[in-house]
Amino acid sequence: MISKIYTISLLGIEGFLVEVEVDIQSGLPSFNMVGLPDTVVKESKERVKSAIKNSGYELEPCKIIVNFAPADLKKEGPHLDLAVAVGILSCLKIIEYHKTIDTVFIGELSLNGEIRGVRGVLPMVLEARKKFKKIFIPFENWEEVSFIDDVYIYPVNNLNEVVDLINTNSDPEFLVKQSRKEEDNVYEFDFSEVKGQKFVKRAIEVAVSGGHNVLMIGPPGSGKSMIAQRVPTILPKLSIDEAIEVTKIYSVAGLLKEKGKLITIPPFRSPHHTVSYASFIGGGSNPLPGEVSLAHNGVLFMDELPEFRRDVLESLRQPLEDGQVLISRVKGKVSYPARFMLIASMNPCPCGYYGYPYKQCHCSENQIRNYLNRISGPLLDRLDIHISVEPVGYEELRNNLDEESSSDIRNRVCKARQIQRERFKEDGIFTNSQMKSKHIKKYCKLSKDADRLLESAFKNLNLSSRGYVKIIKVARTIADIEDSDIINEKHIAEAIQYRMLDRKLCR
Repeated sequence: MISKIYTISLLGIEGFLVEVEVDIQSGLPSFNMVGLPDTVVKESKERVKSAIKNSGYELEPCKIIVNFAPADLKKEGPHLDLAVAVGILSCLKIIEYHKTIDTVFIGELSLNGEIRGVRGVLPMVLEARKKFKKIFIPFENWEEVSFIDDVYIYPVNNLNEVVDLINTNSDPEFLVKQSRKEEDNVYEFDFSEVKGQKFVKRAIEVAVSGGHNVLMIGPPGSGKSMIAQRVPTILPKLSIDEAIEVTKIYSVAGLLKEKGKLITIPPFRSPHHTVSYASFIGGGSNPLPGEVSLAHNGVLFMDELPEFRRDVLESLRQPLEDGQVLISRVKGKVSYPARFMLIASMNPCPCGYYGYPYKQCHCSENQIRNYLNRISGPLLDRLDIHISVEPVGYEELRNNLDEESSSDIRNRVCKARQIQRERFKEDGIFTNSQMKSKHIKKYCKLSKDADRLLESAFKNLNLSSRGYVKIIKVARTIADIEDSDIINEKHIAEAIQYRMLDRKLCR
């Protein structure tokens, strides 16, 4: 008898259907697997045999052949164990085979028959529910997918439970769908803790409102990291679709915490400047998401930007432009989403005090030039806003007046984002930073005074075409904050103030 059992495998964060065909024949005892299984899958034969025997089922010496289809795609991961075991038990008629036809099986087996949790269950279940009515998963992964409707999900602890549930057509007694609770996100930090820095706070508010990337330049101790850590506190809440997309990435990476609950807070990633290219952009023999993808729908903070390796910095170009990362390997290509807000910080020179009179800079002109040249012009052009962060004075630090809270700033950000959602609802984009040329032509109408000021800035600051576009995008966001359909002169003027490197450090 041949049994055909279904499971799901992953390519990036997208799942694809795998048919596990099991055939048991008489002959010399053997256990063969075909269909491009990787080493982990091949090793499962010993786990599966031990799990079946230790669960109390008799497996006499025989010839077992397991085929994974489609045969031209690599099958990876221990989550295929359960499907193989169910296939063998179906051939042995321990499981009623006709009751498995509309079911998907996901899980890793231990030697005693227990079913262990695996990574990537959320994208697997989302793929499986397109064609199947029932899905068996490890109990450990239950909360990760408990909010999903339109499918019966059976979280199981061991192989005996699987057999009983299939043969009796019963449901676990506790099986109750959980709804996503809309609760206020609780943050460790708040902008009310930042003294002074009104100009920087305004620039950050504009950046978050339009999804713009920011470069902060200032001496050590001026508050760059402190401000960056509080950016997530003024981001709008993740929608259910955004939360699912982020959770899928963390599920594939095996980084879900709190028993795999849905991630509802925009992620904040702050990789060290010694991070490798593969860890940053994603990779490995079985490509996993990197820092740029783990920051999807959230914030990627790069402190001391010039200290990052050159290849790491240049790898930012694709995600900043396309919102995704394409990783190519011999066995195929994997795409991960990477639409994030980049917050970068740097010193103005190697010692950190160039241009700040309260402490003398000891760097030579060549040292300063070489330091700044570590960041390429094309990368700087992709940063919408670059601002100077000045040190806070003693009077401001001792000031007991209440600073504006993150909640107040977030309310204004949400209003500006809502305007953009309404504007772009037919265009497939969400924020002003994602606008293409056709969107700028359609939605960015400048007054005559604004146009004259922009022309003057273009000529005097030697702006590139990308710098010109960035100013218009930022000005569009400033106009949205003020609920203005037309981009006026003051909006362009403020946007130009957020181009420090064009005004002060242009080379």
